[in-house]
Amino acid sequence: MTDLNEMTDVNAFSEDDLNFDDLNLDQLDDDIETEQDSAASPFIPYDDVPSRDINFFKKIPVTVTLEVSSTEVSLGELMKAGEGSVIELDKLNGEPLDVKVNGSLMGHAEVVVVNDKYGLRLIDIVDSPLNSVES
Repeated sequence: MTDLNEMTDVNAFSEDDLNFDDLNLDQLDDDIETEQDSAASPFIPYDDVPSRDINFFKKIPVTVTLEVSSTEVSLGELMKAGEGSVIELDKLNGEPLDVKVNGSLMGHAEVVVVNDKYGLRLIDIVDSPLNSVES
């Protein structure tokens, strides 16, 4: 078993390990004063920022999930559940299902079957910053 003092000694470093001789701290002070004295801002106004091509972001994979419903139960109730048990969920039959992208609500949909695979038909899309991004 390792002693706490031994662990501290391994991670510690001495003052001699630090070498500030190569740093020109006077130059750093001059740069700071020049920036503060300058009337020009180092920031570009938002209106002057060129538009960027967002095609790169369109290729980033995301996870789309169709959430049927959910409910909260106690751990004790869940432990009592067994094969054939029914846990009542909070959505009514026929209600649209939640479509989530990486866990965030995107909109609502209904289940469809296409070529023997499940799919979803979007019914509505919730307001999202992604809606305002130009395609």
